[in-house]
Amino acid sequence: MESGSIENLRLLYHSPDFLVVDKHWDIRIDSKMWYEKLTVQKQLKHRFPELADPDTYYGFRFCHQLDFSTSGALCVALNKEAAGRAYKGFKERTVTKAYLALVRGIVAENRMTITLAIGKNTQDGLTHMMCVEGTEGCENPKPCQTDIFALECGLYKGDPVTKVLLQPLTGRTHQLRVHCSALGYPIVGDFTYSFKTDTDPYRMMLHAYYLRIPTDRELIEVTAPDPFQPELDPSWVPTNTICCLNDAMTEIINKGVKADKKEEVQKPPERKKETEQERAVCEQWLSEWAGE
Repeated sequence: MESGSIENLRLLYHSPDFLVVDKHWDIRIDSKMWYEKLTVQKQLKHRFPELADPDTYYGFRFCHQLDFSTSGALCVALNKEAAGRAYKGFKERTVTKAYLALVRGIVAENRMTITLAIGKNTQDGLTHMMCVEGTEGCENPKPCQTDIFALECGLYKGDPVTKVLLQPLTGRTHQLRVHCSALGYPIVGDFTYSFKTDTDPYRMMLHAYYLRIPTDRELIEVTAPDPFQPELDPSWVPTNTICCLNDAMTEIINKGVKADKKEEVQKPPERKKETEQERAVCEQWLSEWAGE
């Protein structure tokens, strides 16, 4: 439960084109606000000043997002070309991600697939939140899918909780938090989606555990150590094992590898030239990280 600091940056992967770090909980990736004294961007500039790109606003191109309260694997592209290759993986859904979480209550089924569409909440006072289709004020809901593996049951500070492995098959904002909350199993410590009632835990118990990004030049594959263990947080007391984490991860990884092989078989011998429209979409994606 060590607090974040400018020095406290755990490196999981480093190549000439990419870094993957283990983001600390309750730290923003980047920020323009003068009062944000600690961000991942500032940690990176402190640790790797020679890798900062002066042509970008923040110095580094983050390939994807993690919420302020979420910890775990975060990929950073070290040049524009590498960012484009990572973007291609997210666009074509060849990236595999898996998260660990503690959720309130005892999950009823060992395996579940959630397909609730998620949209923007337009109700007064809730516009910072997302919501599932059918909720009053839900705007522009889009299809979403999350697979859930129940790993362990137990207690957190005496209250029943379940440790779960979550695999998002889509990438909607706050998807995992919204899906868990909609099922009646909100993530422990999720202040926003508990409507400001779950304030006791020291953090939100959501962690980006596994990240796999296949590119045409390298395979990025990392795990960020599991923080939800009794020896690290004595408030978490597991009482019953439902599924071994390694077994659940083997299933997820094999599915990702199979998808990669299928794509290789179907890939045409000559690479199709990127259209102007596709390139414009890529440039827009890159500019959102580099120029805002």
